[in-house]
Amino acid sequence: VKGACELLGINFLHVANEGVLIAIVSPEIAEELVDTMKGCNEGINAAIIGEVQKRDYKFLGSVLLKTSIGGMTIVDMPLGEQLPRIC
Repeated sequence: VKGACELLGINFLHVANEGVLIAIVSPEIAEELVDTMKGCNEGINAAIIGEVQKRDYKFLGSVLLKTSIGGMTIVDMPLGEQLPRIC
């Protein structure tokens, strides 16, 4: 998906991803939740992909993404309409 979006000049974070669940849960239950989800066929690829952290005030309310080379970038809110969904 990332490669196709790069070819088309589309931000892959703004493309509809149906069939994907992102759950924000307390760190105390995260591992147990992932283990439970992996017990189902639909959850076999379940993984912890990030964490909520308290940060400096200048990033208040922002979502930061760690880049493939280790830097950090702010994930902007999508503008305009999402791409049409073909179901």
